[in-house]
Amino acid sequence: MNEKIIDKIGWFAALMGVVMFFSYIDQIRLNVSGQIGSVILPIATMINCIAWSSYGFLKLKKDWPMVVSNGFGVILAAITIITAIIFR
Repeated sequence: MNEKIIDKIGWFAALMGVVMFFSYIDQIRLNVSGQIGSVILPIATMINCIAWSSYGFLKLKKDWPMVVSNGFGVILAAITIITAIIFR
């Protein structure tokens, strides 16, 4: 398969990953308003995203779509965890 097409698929997958991670914004809003959610899923998400970001960054040929999309996941999962703990 053409390398350009594969790169486009990678960036599309990264974009969809970011869209998926933005669903945490609603949970953050609920946490702040007093409807605290579980911290188990965001903790698992953050660990997973750290692992995938590290993998993509440490490869000889950096996998930037993987690094970027999972970087958003780390940030949003961390904010979700913090708001769930602070607003308990």
